[in-house]
Amino acid sequence: MNKTLRSIIVFAGCACAAGAGAADPGNHEGATKSDVARVTAPQFSPYAGRNYPTRVFWGDTHLHTSISVDAGTMNRVGQEDAFRFARGEEVTSTGGLRAKLARPLDFLVIADHAEMYGLMPQLLSGDPEVLATDTGRKWHAALTSGNTDSIFAPAMEIVASLSGDVAPIKNDKAVRNAWQAYTALADKYNEPGRFTALIGFEWTAIGGDNLHRNVVFRGNSSIANRTVPYSQFDSQNPEDLWRYLADFEQRNGAEMLAIPHNGNLSNGRMFTVETFDGKPLTKDLATLRARFERVIEATQIKGDSESHPYLSPSDEFADYEKWDRSNLNGTEAKKPEMLQFEYAREALKTGLALERSLGVNPYKFGMLGSTDSHTSLAAVEEENFFGKHSGVEPGPHRWEHVVI
Repeated sequence: MNKTLRSIIVFAGCACAAGAGAADPGNHEGATKSDVARVTAPQFSPYAGRNYPTRVFWGDTHLHTSISVDAGTMNRVGQEDAFRFARGEEVTSTGGLRAKLARPLDFLVIADHAEMYGLMPQLLSGDPEVLATDTGRKWHAALTSGNTDSIFAPAMEIVASLSGDVAPIKNDKAVRNAWQAYTALADKYNEPGRFTALIGFEWTAIGGDNLHRNVVFRGNSSIANRTVPYSQFDSQNPEDLWRYLADFEQRNGAEMLAIPHNGNLSNGRMFTVETFDGKPLTKDLATLRARFERVIEATQIKGDSESHPYLSPSDEFADYEKWDRSNLNGTEAKKPEMLQFEYAREALKTGLALERSLGVNPYKFGMLGSTDSHTSLAAVEEENFFGKHSGVEPGPHRWEHVVI
């Protein structure tokens, strides 16, 4: 049945029902039944009465550049080139390859890790304040030795060093300077009507059970510069992150968003019915979560978190892009009872149950997909994929790598 014919049939059917003496659909004082039918019946034009957005925009809310501590051990492409690339310009990758998107993105969030924000460019350039520390001198020597074959080991050491409660190299002034340089770039490349440069960062709760969030600001640098990225060195508890966001909103009249990702690597902790400390979830915390986490990142390079064959055995697509053997760092194997608290479809059900008991649904969310690329290049199409990190850029031997 073609679209025009279907519209005519629907319209005619409704008109006949109304004209055949159907019950008055409401109390319309002073109106005849024919008046009511004319107002309430579907219109012939499919656009009549449509007052919601219908245009689809494409972008990435999770991209890392050389500013991130982990990406910066190998990636040499900065935030400005990341914006230029997303807007459709050609740039050069860390490995010297020319790179360009098939079509520009509509928006981008450069979500570099909050932890030691902006350290890597300082480290590589030999900043005197960084080299004044034993750790800084050690890392600088390892990453500037020129031995590309042995760079992976020190890179992993740097990433592993983030697991403590205190930053291995602490420089609050440098963090603020790097953050303000980034927000200035976002303002520069934000062009209403063509490209939206959203300001954000990743709060990275370092540990085996992935609870990471991407934090996004509504507004420009005049809002974002009133703070610096909230990091896991401030707290590894997502409930503290929500409190920080609530406080920032209240003090600055701002609007914030936190986007959880990779529930599939949380070992049952992303969509749980408990607090971070294992206590029963409270109404206040459920309200905070519902306020800030209105959308989740359901799929990205580190696997899909929408559903799982164990939870959806009749869905032939539930086995797509699974990364489900353990938690994030492989310190604990996955158990079947963890799965219901890791995947989005089950979280929607859990939210309805919590709403009945608490009066609030903390898991009423939309879903999106992002890259989590650490190359500065939001490029994940099959014919234009630059890898998860800069150590596995396109090349004749890339297929040999386990991590792509």
